[in-house]
Amino acid sequence: MRVRRALLSVSDKRGIVDFARGLGELGVELVSTGGTAGALQDAGLAVRGVEDLTGLPEMMGGRVKTLHPKIYAGVLAVRNDAEHLAAARQHDVEWIDLVCVNLYPFERTAGRRGASEHEVIENIDIGGPPMIRAAAKNHAFTGVVVSPESYDAVLDELRESGGLLSLPTRRWLAAEAFSYTARYDTAISRWFSEGGEDFPGLFVRAFERITELPYGENPHQRAAYYGQVGARRHVLSQVRQHHGKPISYNNILDVDAARRILDDLGGDPACVIVKHNNPCCAAVGGDLLDAYRRAFECDPLSAFGGVIVVNRPVDVETAQALAQQFVEVLLAPGYEPGALEILEAKPNVRLLEDEERRRAAGGLDVRSVTGGLLVQIPDSIDGDRERMDVATSREPTDEEWRDLVFAWTVCRHVKSNAIVVARDGATVGLGMGQTSRVDAVRLALEKARSDLAGCVLASDAFFPFADAPALAIAAGVTAIVQPGGSIRDDEVVAEAEQAGVAMVMTSRRHFRH
Repeated sequence: MRVRRALLSVSDKRGIVDFARGLGELGVELVSTGGTAGALQDAGLAVRGVEDLTGLPEMMGGRVKTLHPKIYAGVLAVRNDAEHLAAARQHDVEWIDLVCVNLYPFERTAGRRGASEHEVIENIDIGGPPMIRAAAKNHAFTGVVVSPESYDAVLDELRESGGLLSLPTRRWLAAEAFSYTARYDTAISRWFSEGGEDFPGLFVRAFERITELPYGENPHQRAAYYGQVGARRHVLSQVRQHHGKPISYNNILDVDAARRILDDLGGDPACVIVKHNNPCCAAVGGDLLDAYRRAFECDPLSAFGGVIVVNRPVDVETAQALAQQFVEVLLAPGYEPGALEILEAKPNVRLLEDEERRRAAGGLDVRSVTGGLLVQIPDSIDGDRERMDVATSREPTDEEWRDLVFAWTVCRHVKSNAIVVARDGATVGLGMGQTSRVDAVRLALEKARSDLAGCVLASDAFFPFADAPALAIAAGVTAIVQPGGSIRDDEVVAEAEQAGVAMVMTSRRHFRH
């Protein structure tokens, strides 16, 4: 297809002058609108106003400019169809061979803090999407360019071919165009639905590829990571890799899991170690080194090759301690002078820096199942002890309360059935992913590497029988937090009462499947 006439109307004007100049040098007539025409004319390019084709001026503050039959006939005509050709001659339609359009910055405007509803709505582009879709539909006879990143490739082909644009290129551009308008409409749909019901009748989201991954859960599986369009942040947003192998599929899952726990633990120096998407160690401490050591002591065997996330810049002392272990991934909000050099001595450890300074609230939780999605409001922790009920005559001590809240916070992130044993702001033993709650308690107690006297225990759901609490009490646990709600709650509480153990009910379950 020979390009003789191009219509250019862009909001993002990066590179448009150079692109238009290149087209002009190839003898292509430039037709343009409003601000784009002004930018091209300011650069000394000859531009024909779109009103010359339509016979009507732009109106209504630019809301109406390209919405005209002559424009769409020039774009959509099937040029080997006799009927189309006759209609074009009858109505003096001029062919448009190339459409270069990008759209008002709706996503950027909608995502800006303080943007008014009027501003957001005025950034819904009306004329651009149908123009793009028309050209993409008729790619057999019309080219369409929506991205400044495509300008050079299009110009190179036109120069090399003497003004011809090949069908494979037009198909590639059409695919890019339809993806572009789909993303745009998805962002608008999402903005409107977020102001309404939690679960709209049509759940529309778009995702863009952030990076291809070395492999999936296993080396024989191909994989890529996509970020949700319009989300305030995603797992890898504002994350810079300093060192190590490319991040993997499983790394991303574990980093996300660890960071979620860290966000819940509050402002004290904290360290979370995750393995196979489950926390194996977590602790708060007086400083970062203290938090790391106390976390690692929980389960050194499981921590081997784990993903570690901390909420303080890594100092030299902590780096030296970390360098003694096999670490798969380390994510920190920074590295003090000298720390990176120590850690980089390990050739394969992935050293990541979290440069996100403001945490945005998460959206809906979405999980893929065969042929569909499960969507839910995210689980949230309620660590306010005032909202918890003490079911036994003995109240927890202040130290026990602190550990109960800590254990309950971590428990939310452990795969069900989940049990967390903790003491002094650190996990001591964790039992997860068991089909029986009593087995989860046994596993947590077996994982503990120290005397359990004075420990507390958290359970993500109620105890159906008194056998599991009895095991924990016999091992030395002195306080237990659980949702309650079993038909045998009286028996479970009686077991704790008889042993002088404090039991707290939260009335909220934290299953994580």
